[in-house]
Amino acid sequence: MRELEGPVRAWYAAGRTFGLATVVAAYRSAPRPPGAVMAVSAEGEVAGSVSGGCVEAAVYEVAREVVRTMTPQLHQYGISDDDAFAVGLTCGGTIDVYVEPVSPATFPELPGVLDDMAAGRAVAVATVVAGPGAGTRLVVRPGERVGGLGSAELDDAVTEDARAMLARGTSAQRRYGDRRVFVRAFAPPPRLLVFGATDFASALARQGALLGHRVTVCDARPVFTTAARFPEAHEVVVEWPHRYLAAESAAGRVDARTMVAVLTHDPKFDVPLLEVALRLPYLGFVGAMGSRRTHEDRLQRLRRAGLTESELARLSSPIGLDIGALTPQETAVSIAAEIIAGRRGGSGSPLRGTAGPIHAVAAHAGRGAG
Repeated sequence: MRELEGPVRAWYAAGRTFGLATVVAAYRSAPRPPGAVMAVSAEGEVAGSVSGGCVEAAVYEVAREVVRTMTPQLHQYGISDDDAFAVGLTCGGTIDVYVEPVSPATFPELPGVLDDMAAGRAVAVATVVAGPGAGTRLVVRPGERVGGLGSAELDDAVTEDARAMLARGTSAQRRYGDRRVFVRAFAPPPRLLVFGATDFASALARQGALLGHRVTVCDARPVFTTAARFPEAHEVVVEWPHRYLAAESAAGRVDARTMVAVLTHDPKFDVPLLEVALRLPYLGFVGAMGSRRTHEDRLQRLRRAGLTESELARLSSPIGLDIGALTPQETAVSIAAEIIAGRRGGSGSPLRGTAGPIHAVAAHAGRGAG
């Protein structure tokens, strides 16, 4: 939805009804994940995509019909072996797409949701997409909820699952009895903390921002740590790295979606920093740059500082996947690839040598999972 904020706000503010199509489930090698959206105005304007082009024309027609009838619809799109001309996904995947009419009358909570998204505040929208009460909606925030799905018991169950999804930054469909509910979690962007004001840090800041992370570059040396040197970073902080990370942790601003990349390869900076980072068990990733000799020396220093073997096992060093990277830009791709592989469960192997789906399918536990 973030990519559609501009047109959606404009249509909504003008009182125009539009059709909002959302991928609520994806199977096998579907090109877009759950949460991908496309909006179609009553006048036929289009924003966004649900399949990268495979089924857009069919979804467009459904959206136009939904706007005319003001009745939501749920459709499944995939390959048809019987009819080569049938609407299908050439990649071989299958997607379920829920299309609903949106206007100030049908979705009065939308401006608040868009404001939360723009401000980086956590908010989730749960919608019944099939079963009794289809089309009803519940907006969930960390401290409140608005709307309802038909019963207090269902609202409580969905609220609990929605807040868990916000903590993970995931969206998914859940089954609760005879209802299917899609929860779209708009979590704040994951954080990438880059320590060390180097040319490698500049390249990684650019890569991290491209991937949708909120990027902070931190170093204790003010002459190198300037906004001009790191234009893609959201924050540039002059502070001793270990002090900064400890303060962010104490303030509750780091979590399981926080990635730490230590690019200083200087013991006076990276050892105190890694002491702090590796003792925070919930961080999503902790990696450090350096040669294998530097890595072994660093491990010895950390052991002398009292870190346990289980804590040291969380350190990814030398950081990055083996892609033969040489330049800062190539190294940034290597580091980003390792972070993605760890988050999505990828092997880091060439796809031609693997079997099964080529897109990651996240498995999310939940009381209503089904």
